[in-house]
Amino acid sequence: MRPPHSGAWWLWALGLAVAASRTTNPVLLAVILAVAGFVAVHCRSNAPWSSAYGMFLKFGLLVIAIRLVFSIVVGGITGPTVLFTLPEVLLPDWAKGIRLGGDVTAEGLVHALYQGLQLATLLCCIGAANALADPRRLLKSVPAALYEVSAAVVVALTVAPQLAVSARAVRRARALRGDAARGRNAIRTLLVPVLEDALDRSLHLAAAMDSRGYGRTAGLPKRTRVTTAVLVLGGLIGLCVGAYGLLDAEAPAFVGVPVLIVGVVLAVAGLVLGSRRLARTRYRPDRWTVPSVLIAASGAAAGAAAVLAEAFGELALIPSTVPLTAPEVPVVPVIGVLVALLPVLLARREALS
Repeated sequence: MRPPHSGAWWLWALGLAVAASRTTNPVLLAVILAVAGFVAVHCRSNAPWSSAYGMFLKFGLLVIAIRLVFSIVVGGITGPTVLFTLPEVLLPDWAKGIRLGGDVTAEGLVHALYQGLQLATLLCCIGAANALADPRRLLKSVPAALYEVSAAVVVALTVAPQLAVSARAVRRARALRGDAARGRNAIRTLLVPVLEDALDRSLHLAAAMDSRGYGRTAGLPKRTRVTTAVLVLGGLIGLCVGAYGLLDAEAPAFVGVPVLIVGVVLAVAGLVLGSRRLARTRYRPDRWTVPSVLIAASGAAAGAAAVLAEAFGELALIPSTVPLTAPEVPVVPVIGVLVALLPVLLARREALS
């Protein structure tokens, strides 16, 4: 049996990311992290990029640490519980509202921890998609209207998986040479070769696809080409603005779902019109199977549960930090996130069959 469609994994991960973007509740964020990590570890293949989740997880921990440091040095929200006081630097009047040093409160640190954990969870959701989705199979599904930007699409979709492949190769090569560097010294010696090798791999893949005629278009009138470009560009702008409004809980209601729907309609119209520009045959079409649809639906259920809970005024999604209270468990969003464990059951069923 063929693995699930790569687009299904990305839709599943984006659904979890939507759920994470609607809350700063550490309990719900921890559940999302556990679900994304468990599925990424249990359902990953033996491909080299399957270790990408660990890289995103470490980066998420780094983000939390940076957010806490900025909260201590620059400050944020204040509260009555002062933990310690740093020497404060006086700033000019035009920097009113910003401070350097001063009182560090428990409420401010907890607020920064919640925000850092939210961003780390978003990164780990994307890391799970990179570990599970095959970037080469995903590129086969790129619509014809996007073939002109095929090189950029190739680099964007493969650079993260290639980072995991390059990190493993560089680490193995240095170990064979007797380099036993650990910690900060290892990062300093590995960072440049890993980034250079990953970017070179992505550029070589893009050049190979271009040399084989990837992206060549059929002759069409100028009016059709301009119409296609306008529809695709307008659709992409609508998708970006709508996704921002959907992810940002403080954005106006009309910026979220309505703009996203308009963007989808324009993008689909442009992609359908642009598909006439290139006639391409496939030896083994990558079709959406029932497991792929179920995987994408389970991620969408997680995001929909969080959005609906927010729409009905679920206060547990944003726990209070001033005054500092223990976070409650939002039952409906947690159940929706647990539905995203469905890929594990599907993978176990395929293994037994």
